[in-house]
Amino acid sequence: MSEHPGTPPGCERIAYVVVHREEAGFSDTYGGGGDIVGLDCHLVRPASASRTVLVFMHPTGGGMYLPIVSGLAAAGHHVIWANSRYRGTDSALIMEKVVADLGRVIVDAKERLGYERVVLAGWSGGGSLSMYYQSLAERGAGIVDTPAGDPYPVAPEHLPAADLVMMMAAHISRHGTLTEWIDASITDEEHPFDRDPELNLYDPQNPEQPPYSPGFLERYRAAQAARNRRITAWVRSELDTRRAAGREHEERAFVVHGTMADPRWLDPSVDPNDRRPGWCYLGDPRLVNDGPVGLARFSTLRSWLSQWSLDHARGDALTAAADVSVPVLVVGNTADDACTPSHTHRLFDAIPHDHKRLHEVQGATHYYTGPDRRTHLAEVVAVVSDFVQR
Repeated sequence: MSEHPGTPPGCERIAYVVVHREEAGFSDTYGGGGDIVGLDCHLVRPASASRTVLVFMHPTGGGMYLPIVSGLAAAGHHVIWANSRYRGTDSALIMEKVVADLGRVIVDAKERLGYERVVLAGWSGGGSLSMYYQSLAERGAGIVDTPAGDPYPVAPEHLPAADLVMMMAAHISRHGTLTEWIDASITDEEHPFDRDPELNLYDPQNPEQPPYSPGFLERYRAAQAARNRRITAWVRSELDTRRAAGREHEERAFVVHGTMADPRWLDPSVDPNDRRPGWCYLGDPRLVNDGPVGLARFSTLRSWLSQWSLDHARGDALTAAADVSVPVLVVGNTADDACTPSHTHRLFDAIPHDHKRLHEVQGATHYYTGPDRRTHLAEVVAVVSDFVQR
């Protein structure tokens, strides 16, 4: 058995690569070999054989050492954490390409590794990805294009359906989450630091302070959606201008300032749970708002439409749920400082059938940090094990 750090006793960790090819006008990830796409994966498994594998993928990856991966393997499950081609960066991410990557990993798990039963395990942003994937797989339609209108054909046989889906500490979608977090006080993207003082949550002179009034929250949420749509209108105009000039393959990168200004982080009575007030999963939200690692901080025209646009991005778990017929497990954390209870319950309520289960871990944060993390992890592992065995 492996002595690799991060691998539970009695288990082995096998690192491998799933390689596939596709034609593209330009590369949207650094490195690689032109039309070759390499997906780095970790298979973590105990000594006992299994016909079932749990497959995790997050759009930007990097979770192969999450406690949930090791915890599930230690409990007897075979677990694959697969990174998409966009591991570590979402600046040019196309969600349809992430779906294609996930399909290739599942095909490999079935055909090469010999697993008969696949459980899609969506952690955080992997939740909406898993539901979007399963929706496409069950409809059997494959992929035709991206929201930018670029052809991107993926045959249905490259998107085999999973047998079960789990959404764990998940949000409804990347575009929905960004819109709830985006700073509504920015009304002109060319002057992002000239902010409307009546909408600026971090301006101490703003008369609207926590706890926020229902009227202010309604006005703020509307302004957030309006900002998302203004950026989208500009993106579409930029693409149209290039295409009209015969430069249809050109891209443009841009910066989106102010992307962590959700009233929830400052007012614990908004979408209440046990989270720490004045905090989010990335730290002090005031600093994160303009820091280098905020959602959608760096983007491209095509990526914005596929990943962040409120009206054009397709990776929406609430919409995808209508097509999903397999059993679904939804796990929420009551102290989650990223995906708050309304997301957990909206996900559960969107599933149209009764073969679903909701479980909330009392006191758990987004990444299961804190003094009770082992207890929280053990609880989730037990819930997952029961769900898969049933």
